[in-house]
Amino acid sequence: MKEIMLRVLQDFIREEEGVGVIEVVLILVVLIGLVLIFKEQINELLKGIFKEIKTLSESVY
Repeated sequence: MKEIMLRVLQDFIREEEGVGVIEVVLILVVLIGLVLIFKEQINELLKGIFKEIKTLSESVY
């Protein structure tokens, strides 16, 4: 009886790990899709941020 319960518990843990991997893969797919869709906006935002950093750093020196 004890061995059967241990085996059932091990099977359950293995099953849950598979679901976790699928969830992570789906999240990554969504994030990559969002980056591809908003690539132009992200580039413009980063250019503005780095331009501001450069301007502020020049005023310090």
